Amino acid sequence: MEQRKIRVEIRARSRFWQNAVMVEWNHQFPDRALVSDSPGFYLLPEEWLADLTRVAAQCFGTVLRAPADPGRRRLFRLLFERDG
Repeated sequence: MEQRKIRVEIRARSRFWQNAVMVEWNHQFPDRALVSDSPGFYLLPEEWLADLTRVAAQCFGTVLRAPADPGRRRLFRLLFERDG
């Protein structure tokens, strides 16, 4: 049976920490490859979400469930862009 995949966004303090999340994920879970969907977004089995969230927190990052339709997230970012 195929695992249900979800789309997530990994956010971190900087590009360095973004890369650190990926390095740490690969170190802790070498048999679990994240599939890049677009920069900063990944597809993964839903069962991995808790582990990825924990790894991201170790690297000053967060994991957000992303909408299946990336255009929707881009639209909200354009409409509600943060100042500063």
